[in-house]
Amino acid sequence: MESAATWYLMKNEDGSIFGPITFDQLHEWASDAQVSPLDKVSSDEKNWMKAPMVPELGMDYLIEVSPDQFYGPTTLGAVREFLQIGEINGDTPVTNCRDGSVVIIKDIPELQAAAPDEDAMQQPVRTSIRVNLQQRVRELEETLMDERRAREQAEHLVERLETKLNEITRAASM
Repeated sequence: MESAATWYLMKNEDGSIFGPITFDQLHEWASDAQVSPLDKVSSDEKNWMKAPMVPELGMDYLIEVSPDQFYGPTTLGAVREFLQIGEINGDTPVTNCRDGSVVIIKDIPELQAAAPDEDAMQQPVRTSIRVNLQQRVRELEETLMDERRAREQAEHLVERLETKLNEITRAASM
């Protein structure tokens, strides 16, 4: 990725856009837990993609918050941030999405280093695992309801078409 290229970050929570920034700055924000897995990035403000879809951001880690809840994919820097603020602990499992390996946090050497200093320029707000999980659950519930409605409409249409087909078949056989 060209570090001097212009990039933009769109926060999922409120649609606010940060940029233009360099890719290096975007990468730093991702490492500092300021880019959530639901945020979008763009190099032209027209074509947006979810941040984890950019491999160079290193958003490769899935945090197992509880046996049924996951957060990510995110960066090791974000994992470090969540560890430092107490949202997870050293026994929390983390999956490396690139190779599928699962390891607990206290066994990841990169997480033992100190977190980077804050940059003075305007930055997006850090993302909380709990807030993102609640928001993601709401989004999935909405999607599920939309899909249920669409399925019910499709089933109703199929019933009507089957009834019509039966009527046509009966009329043709007389």
